[in-house]
Amino acid sequence: MSRPDTVVILAAGQGTRMRTGWAKVLAPLCGRPLIAWVVEAALALDPARVLVVVGYKAGDVEKAVAGLDPKGRVRCVLQEPQNGTGHALQVCLPELGRDPGTTLVLYGDMPLLESASLAALCDARALAACDAALLTAFVESPRGFGRIVRGTAERFERIVEERDATPEQRALDEVNLGVYAFEGQALVRELPKLGKANAQGEYYLTDVVGALVAAGRPVATRALEDEVEAIGVNTLAHLAEARAAMQDRLLEAHLAAGVYIEDPASTFIDHGVSIGPRTRILPCTVIRSGVVIGSDCEVGPFTHLRAGTVLEDGAEIGNFTEAKQTRLGAHAKAKHLSYLGDAQIGARANIGAGTIFANYDGKTKRTSRVEEESFVGSGTILVAPCEVGRGATTGAGAVVVKDTRIPPGETWVGVPARSLARRAKAGEGS
Repeated sequence: MSRPDTVVILAAGQGTRMRTGWAKVLAPLCGRPLIAWVVEAALALDPARVLVVVGYKAGDVEKAVAGLDPKGRVRCVLQEPQNGTGHALQVCLPELGRDPGTTLVLYGDMPLLESASLAALCDARALAACDAALLTAFVESPRGFGRIVRGTAERFERIVEERDATPEQRALDEVNLGVYAFEGQALVRELPKLGKANAQGEYYLTDVVGALVAAGRPVATRALEDEVEAIGVNTLAHLAEARAAMQDRLLEAHLAAGVYIEDPASTFIDHGVSIGPRTRILPCTVIRSGVVIGSDCEVGPFTHLRAGTVLEDGAEIGNFTEAKQTRLGAHAKAKHLSYLGDAQIGARANIGAGTIFANYDGKTKRTSRVEEESFVGSGTILVAPCEVGRGATTGAGAVVVKDTRIPPGETWVGVPARSLARRAKAGEGS
């Protein structure tokens, strides 16, 4: 398998058609920004370096890619102003040097491209021993992509942009995705020659391909096997389409790992979620990035697990329950209508229906603890920080106020909650 020496990811655009104000490549997709998916696919090819061309909200994009590669191969290059795809490569020339080796060019808004498809594109260029290979797809809807025009013996001839295409050319179903593998020296040689004598007044990377063909240099192509990989994100409708496809991939990976997902169509699991085998995920469940679920657990239906939540083996969390920054111990249960915020819940504890961990005092979020084998009664409010000792019980509707420590084995009831034994001694409730 051929691999690129250099990967350039074009990520400078604003994405005005999304009408959101954020940089397009920062649009959220299953728990991470678009650009992170593209960088991950690039790094899977083990290149020597990855250059991310930034422009609109450059600082935000730089933060999004920082730390994605512990080897430090990802660097950002500023394109200002943004004068087209060819100009984006031109600003990389100081980084590329005289010979950047096989150079792969990607877009930061194409999160579904698989590393295997990118490797196949590099293989196609190496096998043909040519200066460039371009990735194509046969699609039902061209979505504005340029068409691939072929000559005799189906040899690649040229790219015709949609706005310049004749009706016959628009009917062609093979499109150019704008993803290229170049022989690095040829790319560096051709980039300074680009002109901008076009309607947009911009430098186009497609003109490099055109110049190679005009010089009699063959150009190879490689078609995607699955056109879903070709989805690019230019609108919020495109983002929704990409999210559905990416969610399918994530769910399929969990299913293959032995996670029982009863209804994938109503289950949403972000990237960066770990789930052990034999765990059951019931319908209408949302699991956000940063959640860890052990083996033999049960989650759902109608459960929302947020970042920092950990379910140890055999834990169960159920109907209309939300958890954030919470650890639920082995075989502990929180089955109904509860909010578990900043909670540490011990093994085999039971959290009754309607329990609220009131973790926020208006300024600070604090942690409450429920120790092993405790029984928290229905409708209990635990005002953080507080603790329920091992084997202790709270009565239905109890309000455990902040800084309270319920000793092990005791039963506390009331508003505010106090020891049942002390209440009986004082004659309360008689």
